[in-house]
Amino acid sequence: MAKMDYIEEIISWEKEFSFYHPVKVRFSETDMFGHLNNTVPFSYFEEARINYFQSLGFMQDWVKPESENIPVVADLQCDYVKQVYYDQSLRIYVKANKIGTSSVDLHYMGKRENGDICFTGRGTVVQMSKKSGKGAPWTEEMKKLFLKKSSVNA
Repeated sequence: MAKMDYIEEIISWEKEFSFYHPVKVRFSETDMFGHLNNTVPFSYFEEARINYFQSLGFMQDWVKPESENIPVVADLQCDYVKQVYYDQSLRIYVKANKIGTSSVDLHYMGKRENGDICFTGRGTVVQMSKKSGKGAPWTEEMKKLFLKKSSVNA
C-alpha cells in the first residue's frame, strides 16, 4: 500500500477505528468498466460522517432551526488502494484523529467484508457560527464525546 502522509503506520491506524457505516455499491455508482466511480467515496465519507456525528449527538443539535452552529467541510481527500465493484458490501469507518479549537481532523477507511482496505481518506470539519461565519469552539462535552469514540490527539 502506498504511504499516505496522514497515516504513520497502517496496522496501528486501522485498529483505532470503531465506528463504521455499512454501504452497498449500487450499479449507478459504477463506471463503464464496472468499478466504483472515483467520486463516490466522497459521498460514502459524507454518509458515514453524518452517522458518526449522529452517534455523538451533534447532528441532532446542528439541524435544529434555532441552532447557532453548523458543520462545514473545509477539506477532503481520498486515496484509492484497491478496485471496488458493483454489489460489494463495504464498511466506511470514521474516527476523529485530532481535535482543534473549532475543527476536527477526521480519518476514513473503506473496507470490504473480507477486511481488505479499498480506500482511505481524511478531512477537516469546522464547527461554524451561522451568524458570524467564523469557527465556533467545541464545548468540553463535545471534546469528551470525540475522545470517548476515538483515539484522538486533543
